[in-house]
Amino acid sequence: MQPIITDTIRIERLVESEGPLYPLRVLLPDLDESVVEEHRAWLTPRFFHPETRLLVMSLHTFIIRTPQHVILVDTCVGNHKHRPDFGDWHHQRTPYVENLNALGIALEDVDFVFCTHLHVDHIGWNTRLDDGRWVPTFPNATYLFARREWEHWHAYATDPAGPDDPYPPPVRQVLRDSYRDSVLPVVEAGQSELITDGHHIEKGIWIEATPGHTPGNAILRIERDGLHAVLSGDVIHHPLQVVYPEVSSAFCFDPEQSRQTRRKFVEHYADSNALILPAHFATPTAGQIVSNNGSFRFVFRS
Repeated sequence: MQPIITDTIRIERLVESEGPLYPLRVLLPDLDESVVEEHRAWLTPRFFHPETRLLVMSLHTFIIRTPQHVILVDTCVGNHKHRPDFGDWHHQRTPYVENLNALGIALEDVDFVFCTHLHVDHIGWNTRLDDGRWVPTFPNATYLFARREWEHWHAYATDPAGPDDPYPPPVRQVLRDSYRDSVLPVVEAGQSELITDGHHIEKGIWIEATPGHTPGNAILRIERDGLHAVLSGDVIHHPLQVVYPEVSSAFCFDPEQSRQTRRKFVEHYADSNALILPAHFATPTAGQIVSNNGSFRFVFRS
């Protein structure tokens, strides 16, 4: 993704990993393989890998720089995290910090970290391993968690019974473990702030609730200097869900609410000037939603 630049805002994408990740029916179980053939012309090879027949996805952080603040949105999987049921994520080692430094940002420079939700692949770099302890990666940052989201996952991770649980056992364990090693240390360090719908980070940059994927799922909106951008988190995981907004991912806590939220989102931003920046769209990532023969499609920004 090319940087998005205005007089007072710069948005960049820091990639932790990108490539073939999930079979279609694992991520989007309500879609049939026939949709791949129907949309092969634009899916292959950027968004569907024909040899492995896996959907291509990205794990990345969006970096927003203004004259006042450096803001990170979502922090991927992280290094050294114990994720035995999740393949390459288990004790992984990536040059995330070095790549952040290469963009001219030191860990101490980050003012805010906003997690759109508290799934394992959005919170990992909240913490780093220091002498056997998990400590906040960004020592001067305020970490912003939606209050409803934090309350749900705190109960989920600390109460053996937990709330109603739609996840299979391996996923349950990694969700609990990731809260304990990537969220709780931040809270205990006094660096977290629990926020509600409409919270403004600064003028023209605010957070909106979009529940369904998780109970407190949220997005970040920017309207400033003529720029209208929406960092949409996991409201939409893959470009196919723009074409089929009624299809929820297998990882949605409330598939029906997620479906309603996504449909509303797609219809609201279709044919507008809003630049959509999803959390997992592969390169080139950013684009716009447009109407297309009674449905919608995603037009990527060059």
